[in-house]
Amino acid sequence: MSPDVRVRSIVEGDWPGIVALEGRAYAPLGLSEEPSALRSRARSSPATCFVLEAGGRLAGYLLALPYPESAYPDLRRGEVTAFRSRNLHLHDLVIAEDLRGRGLGRRLLHRLAATARSSGYEEISLVAVGGSDAFWSANGFTARATRVPAQGYGVNPVYMSRAVRADRPGDPHPTSGPLRGWSSQHEVG
Repeated sequence: MSPDVRVRSIVEGDWPGIVALEGRAYAPLGLSEEPSALRSRARSSPATCFVLEAGGRLAGYLLALPYPESAYPDLRRGEVTAFRSRNLHLHDLVIAEDLRGRGLGRRLLHRLAATARSSGYEEISLVAVGGSDAFWSANGFTARATRVPAQGYGVNPVYMSRAVRADRPGDPHPTSGPLRGWSSQHEVG
């Protein structure tokens, strides 16, 4: 991947691209959200929401926000409460279709883990959708007993979490390639 790849905070001009990526990733699963709901999630925690640029274009995004453990956003409505929690919920991670399988999702996930670590979060949670639970499991997330209603998150959603851990010597660098278990179909979750 060329050196012109960077992860940065979301700015106002990014929203049309984020909405387009989200629609292409989640509409086929029946999980696409209203743009106002996406914006509300980023607004509740701007320091933990990012875009990824590659070759001068918006190539992906990640939305994460503090959420009580074993809870998750309602896809039918926006956020009205900014929670204080030691749990950081990874709500969306999407990479543009033509750029999947190149390690770009890894950069976003690594940035989130570093931000979570430096901000004092103890856990990162998510709801795996569209069969992506095997991918997330391969990257340190464990399925939890929390039940996620299928009417909100599609067929067989799985609530998962992992502890925020310190970097260890020998951990791969965030630009060293695709995540373990990562396939192009799983760069949405």
